[in-house]
Amino acid sequence: MARKKIIKKYIIRPIRNAFVYFFANFACWERFFIPRKVACAWHLLLGRIAYFFMRPMHKIIKSNLTLAYGDTFTDKEKYEIGKRIVLNLVGTFNDYAYYSQKKTREEFLEFFTVEGEEHLKAAVEKGKGVLCLIPHTCSWEFSAIMPPVLGYETSAVSSKIKNPALNKFMIDLRESRGMKNFSRQDHCYDKLVAALNKGECMIIMIDQDSLNIKGEFIPFFGHDAYTPLGCARLALDSGAAIVPMFTVRTGNGKYLFKILPEVPMELTGDRDYDIKHNTKIHNEVIESIVREYPDQWDLDA
Repeated sequence: MARKKIIKKYIIRPIRNAFVYFFANFACWERFFIPRKVACAWHLLLGRIAYFFMRPMHKIIKSNLTLAYGDTFTDKEKYEIGKRIVLNLVGTFNDYAYYSQKKTREEFLEFFTVEGEEHLKAAVEKGKGVLCLIPHTCSWEFSAIMPPVLGYETSAVSSKIKNPALNKFMIDLRESRGMKNFSRQDHCYDKLVAALNKGECMIIMIDQDSLNIKGEFIPFFGHDAYTPLGCARLALDSGAAIVPMFTVRTGNGKYLFKILPEVPMELTGDRDYDIKHNTKIHNEVIESIVREYPDQWDLDA
């Protein structure tokens, strides 16, 4: 057993990490010798083939869709939604790699439609910072970089990817668009509050069931899900506005970045209650987005 662990730690894992890292780099370099449409068509074909054999993922997606929608969809419809989710993930990865050198607002508006920016502007003008509440749609990486691309001073808090080289690669891509990155593992809460007090935007996701982040079991689609409380807590401690925003893939390499109106905090003076109550409201906002775009939700996140 000890020998297997040593082999996995010092041989298998480093080889796997190196493969993933070089594959990500290669995908970014493909744009120099393969047209985007050709690469996307090839990747989508591979995605369709792979999805056919992803039996464990079929079960996860079917189970999550049943939890979220009950009997709204037949088993066949759930299978097709799952396939579209995978294809959206594959297509977005392809485009994220191909557009990796695009950094300016003008360049992004060639393939992005921005809707509701007035909500973000109004929140920024309050001067207390903005918590950008982003659900885990298939295009979450695009969602995370859009505020800095649009010209807003932005920081983000994220968990480190277990692959160190890939983690650095992704952070470099985010920072190349003007984003400052904080790691959850670095006990950075005071830095986040300080950034919000400067009036910055802060990218934050709360819709991942993660037991290594302080949270509580909060209702999500009628079921208790372990939800990080950081967004409501940061809003309470900084006075920052909470503005939901998300990206959906509309096809043919085009995307919609949608910014919703600010979600005001509902306060009673009971800190613990207020944090949990407002986190429940944030979950409800994410629910409404998922219900509108079921094939854009990364159900396996």
